[in-house]
Amino acid sequence: MIKRIGTHTIEFTNRPRIVGFGSVVGKKEGEGPLNDWFDKIHTDTSLGKETWEKAEAMLQQEAVTLSLEKSGLDKSNIDYIFAGDLLNQCVSSSYGLRSMEIPFLGQYGACSTMAQTISMAAVFAESGAADFCAAVTSSHFCSAERQFRYPLQYGGQRTPTAQWTVTGSGSVIVGAIENGNFKFGEDMLNTNGDITLKKQIGIEHICTGKIIDMGITDANNMGAAMAGAAADTISCYFKDTGTYYDDYDLIVTGDLGKVGSELLYELLGKDKIFIEKNHKDCGLMIFDLKKQDVHAGGSGCGCSGSVLCSYLIKNMMKRKYNDILFIATGALMSPTIVQQGESIPGIAHLVHLKNCTE
Repeated sequence: MIKRIGTHTIEFTNRPRIVGFGSVVGKKEGEGPLNDWFDKIHTDTSLGKETWEKAEAMLQQEAVTLSLEKSGLDKSNIDYIFAGDLLNQCVSSSYGLRSMEIPFLGQYGACSTMAQTISMAAVFAESGAADFCAAVTSSHFCSAERQFRYPLQYGGQRTPTAQWTVTGSGSVIVGAIENGNFKFGEDMLNTNGDITLKKQIGIEHICTGKIIDMGITDANNMGAAMAGAAADTISCYFKDTGTYYDDYDLIVTGDLGKVGSELLYELLGKDKIFIEKNHKDCGLMIFDLKKQDVHAGGSGCGCSGSVLCSYLIKNMMKRKYNDILFIATGALMSPTIVQQGESIPGIAHLVHLKNCTE
């Protein structure tokens, strides 16, 4: 049952489960601190394709395939797939997933898309509209640079506040639960492992964010543009649920990077919310800022997507973490609107993941 609590939060009584997940990244990401956690690492940034866009489309296809393999399900068992990316008309998603022949609902939340697609998958599963849904997103450094800033051949100078768009993709399969069991039946899931493990990670809540504009006009300062939205969503979620920051093992933001994370602490501190001790940012986790030339950290849909579908979920399976708030953040801009001098609005969506005991 879906229950609205407070102003922005939805509670899931049956708690749809994450039953499969997959992560695929590029060479630079594979050289970072999370190297051992990713399912697949490409050493060729082009993935053997003629264009960056085709390479990114392949990332999504591979991530979904991996998540299906881990769930023990076939693509024919998936009722809907929610997917999105950073490119115009979300072409990485539509071209990457067209051969899967799964009912498709394209999403755009900029770098918040991983949380948005999971939110939609959970609503469909909990409402009875679907038994199993896939949620996936991606980004690619080269395709994003060409669209949002300058082609790589231009050799433009990067500012200290700039972040490095992650080449990567993350996908999860969300399964509906009814009376403690998968609505589809458990037999399909026994082909690939322990069914009790598959039922472990539940989606407890989602909190949909508002558009927050911090007045940032610099397209190379995404962290600052998104920090206000992250602070607003986190604050709203705590008010809606009556919980506090120290009730959770980990509070993970999408890709605020160094600049945005510091601003987030400042903004939340005004509301007496101090998350520094149990906060991590995917943009700071995926790269080593001292050893890798990424300036303020990582960004892109594939940043939070690949970190969630590798390090975070695997550590929940190991029970290092049992209760996580995942807040993916996005900058809702286009090159055209930025060139017109408009500011960059931010968005942040929250997904509460918790290990189930039954």
